[in-house]
Amino acid sequence: MGVYLVSVTAQDWSQPGEDGYGDVAAALNTELQRRGLPPYEVPRAARDASGWFEEKVSPSMEGFVALCRMRLTDAELSALLDWSVLVPLSLEEEIVLPVGTAYSGEETVVAGAPRVLALAERLAGAFALPVDAIPTGENLALSLWFLDGGAERTARARPGPWTEDRDAAFYVALYLRAAQYSMRYGCPMTYS
Repeated sequence: MGVYLVSVTAQDWSQPGEDGYGDVAAALNTELQRRGLPPYEVPRAARDASGWFEEKVSPSMEGFVALCRMRLTDAELSALLDWSVLVPLSLEEEIVLPVGTAYSGEETVVAGAPRVLALAERLAGAFALPVDAIPTGENLALSLWFLDGGAERTARARPGPWTEDRDAAFYVALYLRAAQYSMRYGCPMTYS
């Protein structure tokens, strides 16, 4: 059990009710239209993606939040952490929708993946995270890399500040890979 950060399929994005995100999708498109922006639809690339993104959110966030407070403004920290749905759109600010999900309560906060990616890249650079050594793609690959020795082996070969707080390093990598996945496949991300 636990909380996972996952990609949302095109079918789930369009399905209304408890089993889908159709209510969130409709509310987002209404708000985008109000702002003079085109509607968001999950593109064919997301439908064709092999597998899906899924990572367990389990380590302590204490060190990660401390790192964020040192390197980011309050507004940037909020943009990185306070969303409940991430979409591959360039949004200047988060969009608060009056629609809840199982994990968001009465409202859903939507953030743009390009902004989250830029913030995660800044943290990765400041933390000297060896991004090229961190796995992408397969479900739970990141979680397993940190738990099953991949991070340990990389730390011996490529020491740096990231080795001093592996939990913080996990979250930097998690937000980085989630934003990259969202943008690569054009799909939303959420907590489940």
